[in-house]
Formats: sequence, structure tokens, C-alpha cells
Amino acid sequence: MTEHVIPIMASCFLLAVSAQEPAPVRDERCKSALVTADLEEITGSVKPMNAVNNGPVKSNRGTGNLELWKELKIPFARNHDASFHAVYGGEHVVDVHAIFRDFSKDPYDPASYDFTLTDEYLATIQEGGTKVFYRLGSTIEHAKKKYGTRVPPDFKKWAVICEHIIRHYTEGWADGYRWDIKYWEIWNEPDLSSGKADKKTWQGTDEQFFAFYRIVALHLKKRFPKLKIGGPSLAGDISFMKRFLAEMTSKERVPLDFFSWHCYTALPEQIGKKALEIRSMLDHFGYRDTESILNEWNYNRGWTGKDYLDSTRTIFGLKGAVFTASVMSICQQAPVDMLMYYDASPCAYNGLFDFYLNIPRKSHYTFLAWSKLAELQHEIVVNTPAGSGLYATAATDKKRKFGLLLSYYCEAGDLPEEQMVTIKVNGTSLWGVRLYCLDETKDFTEGSYQTTMDGHIRFPMKTNTLVFLEK
Repeated sequence: MTEHVIPIMASCFLLAVSAQEPAPVRDERCKSALVTADLEEITGSVKPMNAVNNGPVKSNRGTGNLELWKELKIPFARNHDASFHAVYGGEHVVDVHAIFRDFSKDPYDPASYDFTLTDEYLATIQEGGTKVFYRLGSTIEHAKKKYGTRVPPDFKKWAVICEHIIRHYTEGWADGYRWDIKYWEIWNEPDLSSGKADKKTWQGTDEQFFAFYRIVALHLKKRFPKLKIGGPSLAGDISFMKRFLAEMTSKERVPLDFFSWHCYTALPEQIGKKALEIRSMLDHFGYRDTESILNEWNYNRGWTGKDYLDSTRTIFGLKGAVFTASVMSICQQAPVDMLMYYDASPCAYNGLFDFYLNIPRKSHYTFLAWSKLAELQHEIVVNTPAGSGLYATAATDKKRKFGLLLSYYCEAGDLPEEQMVTIKVNGTSLWGVRLYCLDETKDFTEGSYQTTMDGHIRFPMKTNTLVFLEK
């Protein structure tokens, strides 16, 4: 079979071939991998794997990222931990205790609320083309004295306060808005504090939290039956999850429109396994229609010392971007309904934007690639070799147009440094396909590949790089 080199604007790979010769194998570590897709086999919709925590920043001395944000077409932004950042409004924004600052006040009186900076922040998110996912509760508190994570003195009153926050943003109460904010999440990571002396997220007992959640969820769902009320944004304690779900079904069944949870790891497969475990648990307790939402996740090797510093460096760079793409592809196949990357705020866990230089980081291009898949809408079957480190998602618009995101992720160094990848797509020829690559020197730049006479393509991929095919 004769092979032809298709020249593209700029070469992404160091590959020398002629029209009659096969691509050279560099050394014994270069293996071959076949990736296949089927344009005729549509499996469902491309899911919102490209949602995030926190929103864009308008220009401040030329350092805003609103225009870069709009390019990514991010579907949802959760507003947890917004109060860490002065650019969003600091301690005066989002958190329930920041809006309703004096718990002794009348929750039915508009004068008891301070919505000003939260109004501005949520308006900026929506100006970026993104819908708000609202976390009711408090930012995590690392300092010695706690303010927002203390146990509310009156659970029902706290629920009434949240009711009026929702009315302000969805029904126009207190000179408010009629915004389309469907997701309302109750609290954040109560299990992170469970059994610990230094509690950062919930100062009470587990039993207090279960009682609190029950009262708030039942109240809000009764008041807003068409909105999605859920939570409780668990840090990952499986034992706590089981006890929470058992408690929610022990008496009057507590409605749970979505179940939110978190996972930080350096191994994408762990997130896929956790998604399966949580889906099984929800089904077991009768929450079969409850959405499973992973709304905090990122690369992490540890929370202290060198592991934490290495994690931050990785998140900012290429490997972090490839990890992100790999998790997105795994979760597209796993029983999880939405991913929300932590974090899009100006912090050490933001691989998307450098706020200070006003330039995109590597993961920006991963999100750009996913937005292209989302525009095509319809996921198609794609297969990668098991254990190869290759992860893929493909989609079509049902009009012979398609895209394919392929990442090659390696954490432990136990995979070949390079693989020769062949891609075959049933239902279309790949003649003329555009290939964009992300590596240490290229930022979603068009690259070169070989095309066979029967319309397949092949090219080498190094570890911790990704490519996006588009036709």
C-alpha cells in the first residue's frame, strides 16, 4: 500500500518520511497503537465535561480574561471559593454568611441582605456565556477562627435565607433578576471535617449535618420544584456517603436532583472507578434518576510539601493539560453527568489562564478542544488499546463532520516514550483532515501526518501530548 505525506502548515512531530517508505521506528520503546472510530455508531450526547469552578475576570489594568474565557464556551461555573479572591468581591461575595451578614435579622426583609458584589460576579459569569451553578454555604476556612462553616443556629431559618437568595436571582425578589440558574447546591465537603480536630468545612457532627441537609433540601425543593436542588459536595469519604444516603432515605425521603462529589488524583482511571462506585451507591439507595456531578477535580499527588508543589507545576503545564483531557474522555464513558474543573479562579490550581500575563496556559487548549466536540453534539464510538495510555472521545454533527480528541497520558513513566498511532474512522475518509497538536512547543498548532490510500492516517505521539482531529 502506498503512503502519502500530507503537508500541513507547521510540523508538530519530528517525522521524516518519503512517498514510498514507512515511517521510521526510533527505538525499541516506540510501539504501535490502533485507534478506531465509527461515524455510524452514535452512542449519545457529548456531556458537559468542560464545566469549571469560578468565573472570568473583567479587565483590570489589562489583566482580565473575559475574551479568552468566551473562546472556551464553558457551560457552567460553580461559584465555590469565590470569596478567596478580591477580583470577585472577596469576603463580601457568594457565601450565605456574606450575603446575610447578621443571622439575627429578619430573613423576609430585603434590607437584611447584601447582594451587590454577588450580583456583579454572577453577571460577569453570564457575560462570558456561562451558566451559574450556585453553591449555598461557605468557602473552606483554613484559618484558626471560623465564620461561615459554623453550624447554623437555626436550620429552618438558614433554609429560608437560602430561599430568598434563590428568589433574588430567579424571581426578581429584592430588586433582583430572573436569571436561568437551575443548579443550587447545599454546602461543601462536610465529610472533609469528619472526625478531625481542625475542622475546615463543617464545625458540627455528622449527625448534625444530616439533620441540617434534610431540613434545607426539603424546604427548598418544596419552594422551587422546577429547580435542581442537590449536594452535598462530598470530599470523597465513601463511608460518609453511604451514611448520608441512608439517612436521606430513613424517614421522609429527601429529594436529591443531583449528588455532587470531589476527587483529586494523578491517575485518571481512579476517577472513572470512583464514578462507577458512586453511581452504584446512588442506585442502591433508590436515587436512580439523580445526576452524579464531579464538581471538584484536578491533578494531585499530595496536599503538602514537595508533592503539592509538584502538583501545581504539573497543573500549569503540558502534563496537566493532557491529564485533564484524559479525565474528560474517561468520564464521557463513565456514569457521571458533569465535570467541574477546580479551578478557573486566579489560584495555584488553574491550568487554563495566567491572569497576570493575560495569556492562556496549556489546559486552555484542552477546554478549547472539548468545546469543539460539544458543538458537534453527538458522541460516536471510539476505541483505544487497553493499557496504552491513550484516551479518546469522538463526535459528529450527523452531517459527515466530526472531531476526535486523543491524549497520551503517562504518570509513572512505565509507558513507551513514543507510540506510532494509526487512526481509522468507519464511515469517512480522513483525507484532508486537520490535526492540531499540543506539546511542549506547540499550542493547538496544525501538524503533519501520513495518509494511506484507504483513507487512514498515522503519526507518532510522545507521552503527555494530545492531538485533535477535525473534519
